Amino acid sequence: MKIIKEYVLEQKNLIKKTVEKYHINKKLVIIQSVSDGATNAYVKGKCKDCDEVGIAHEVIRLDESAHDIDYLVNLIKKLNIDETVGGIIVQLPLFDGWDVERVQNAIDPRLDIDGFHKLTKFLPATPRGMIDYLKDNDFSFPGKNAVVIGRSEIVGRPMAKILLDLNMNVTITHSKTTNSDLRHYLENADLVVVAIGKANFLDKTYKFKENAVILDVGISRIDGHLVGDCENDVQCYFKSPVPGGVGLLTRLGLLKNFIDAQ
Repeated sequence: MKIIKEYVLEQKNLIKKTVEKYHINKKLVIIQSVSDGATNAYVKGKCKDCDEVGIAHEVIRLDESAHDIDYLVNLIKKLNIDETVGGIIVQLPLFDGWDVERVQNAIDPRLDIDGFHKLTKFLPATPRGMIDYLKDNDFSFPGKNAVVIGRSEIVGRPMAKILLDLNMNVTITHSKTTNSDLRHYLENADLVVVAIGKANFLDKTYKFKENAVILDVGISRIDGHLVGDCENDVQCYFKSPVPGGVGLLTRLGLLKNFIDAQ
């Protein structure tokens, strides 16, 4: 499997050439409400990506004392008809009590590069990033066994559907799955996608096939260090690193969705 950082760099170079070739000059608008260390870092990373590939971008920051959800929805509606806008991201989380689904569905599906609108044509960025990476590495999908740990609307459920569409045998596990069943599924899995946000949930006591590929979506902080849902030294063919793994693939998925939106 390609080193993810190197793969992402290759793909960014291709995107930059596309931006230049087709003179893509519309901008990506990122709307941020909550301001904390993690959210600020996510937004900063997306802006950095845009700078590297030549995509114009603008960050609109909201103030909870001055704005409400109606203001945000109306702002999105204005951006929907702004011909200079090529894509819209509403960075999560929102302020407490704000209806996330209402906000996401206010975005024109053609500009919804996060892939969250119920009518969107785009894959959510995290599943897209992972699938594209697997395809680039010639991963064989048909007839193979996949285990998706976690059933969120952002990662787990859409990822499971995509893998089904690629003719994999897909098992979704969750908080009600017994540990003995989980271990059985994992022992027979060719692909594992873990996205539950529990630090080192999968440890060395779990057994995997020699050719198993593990994509670790989770990220937690322990003693100042970022760790995933799976320990790094489990025995398998490939395990994506944390940091420097699926997070980079997610941001790459956003860039690809933006290009496809033009």
